[in-house]
Amino acid sequence: MSALDRSNGDPAPALLALADGTVFRGAAFGASGEVSGEVVFNTAMSGYQEILTDPSYEGQLVAMTYPEIGNVGVNAADVESVKPWVRGFIVREYWPEPSSWRAEETLAAYMERHGIVGIQCIDTRALVRHLRTAGSQQAILTTTDLDESSAVARARALPSLEGQDLASAVTCREPYDWDEGRWQLGKGYLRPASFKHFVVAYDYGLKRNILRNLVDAGCRVRVVPAQTPASEVLAMKPDGVFLSNGPGDPDAVTYARKEVANLIGSVPIFGICLGHQILGLALGGRTYKLKFGHHGANQPVKDLKTGKVEITSQNHGFAVDTDSLRGTAVLTHTNLNDGTVEGLEHERLPLFSVQYHPEASPGPHESAYLFRRFVEMIEKEKR
Repeated sequence: MSALDRSNGDPAPALLALADGTVFRGAAFGASGEVSGEVVFNTAMSGYQEILTDPSYEGQLVAMTYPEIGNVGVNAADVESVKPWVRGFIVREYWPEPSSWRAEETLAAYMERHGIVGIQCIDTRALVRHLRTAGSQQAILTTTDLDESSAVARARALPSLEGQDLASAVTCREPYDWDEGRWQLGKGYLRPASFKHFVVAYDYGLKRNILRNLVDAGCRVRVVPAQTPASEVLAMKPDGVFLSNGPGDPDAVTYARKEVANLIGSVPIFGICLGHQILGLALGGRTYKLKFGHHGANQPVKDLKTGKVEITSQNHGFAVDTDSLRGTAVLTHTNLNDGTVEGLEHERLPLFSVQYHPEASPGPHESAYLFRRFVEMIEKEKR
């Protein structure tokens, strides 16, 4: 059902209630109903469709800091997974008339079709300032029960993301092969005629543009479910193993930590985001929850090897404790905003990982070299 009041065409009212008692009232768009999850903010200025379809947002309500959302519509080519995973969408101003030659559908229609409840006409700056001070927290977004005290009580009863294995909810159910490269204007998504390497990718909440970057780097990719035993992966005789991004608490994905530990030393490994955290746990390290996480396309990261600073795309609420890996892994990248770990590599074995998203989508492409670094590591091990 649409969030429009069908009697007069005006948007229906909507309410966002945080667990700490903070309430925002606004206008609904997208689907009607009630959704719950951890509310976080994303600082990207574009790419809302890729954000909506990023499986790493399972279990979350996303607030966009950019004030105008919807102006480029939605199209089938830019999705990052089989469906949108964001539970609720929070914006300052929804623009109902797309102005893009690639638009195939309005954002509100897309959200309605997929059951995503949205709220607009709220002060997103005030919301973001509050989350930076109080931290990300559970919330209720509703167009049906607008009683503030009732909504706050329901938000307070929600469980934290800590301890939740959400990778099992978003992973693929069966293995599949991927051979599609990145999109080019006038040509669409390209498929190479041949490949140099074979990579098995664990799907903890995999984004398609990661697969496209691996293909462009010369890799034929087989994607496997998150629970796949290491013995089955090694039986495929891959040249390398990739560990994907994904949602939830890495410490709760115990099966992944176990299987990755069984892979270490047998094959080159590259991890991104949740895959980076799982690799850190498999090496004997610890993870912890950040106050409000990193979500956006403008996070500065320093490569400690080269001294260069990259502007990166990020989406995570947990981080690896670097002190827990002393003597095992080397810190390679740090976040210049808060000093948290953004990259690790083993002191001797062929493996490395980054907390951020070098595939971007949305975001800058400054970190795409990491896919080439993975291929170079594979080629070195083949010699």
